[in-house]
Amino acid sequence: MSAGDVVGIEVERDSHMAVTFEDDVTVRYGVGELRLACPCATCVGRRNAGESVSPAVERGELVSITDAALAGAFGINLDWSDGHRTGIYAWTYLREAFDTGRLGTAA
Repeated sequence: MSAGDVVGIEVERDSHMAVTFEDDVTVRYGVGELRLACPCATCVGRRNAGESVSPAVERGELVSITDAALAGAFGINLDWSDGHRTGIYAWTYLREAFDTGRLGTAA
């Protein structure tokens, strides 16, 4: 196992997702920051073009997770209250984003 392996997941639909990695590091990711960091091709393209990924979040409106499903051992797919449904958040993506200070806080 490596630091990218996950041993626990907690989803609080209106506030956060907490992920515990194999090395006992637990990271809390806020729903707004997760939505803005969606790794799907559409959102990456929008960010790269300087366009809005989620106008609702950028206006300070609350979004929530409407559904969460594991994507095998690879990651988690999150569906959002703003209608977005295509982002699979790989565990390695989430851990690297935390380790580099881009997403999440230690829980």
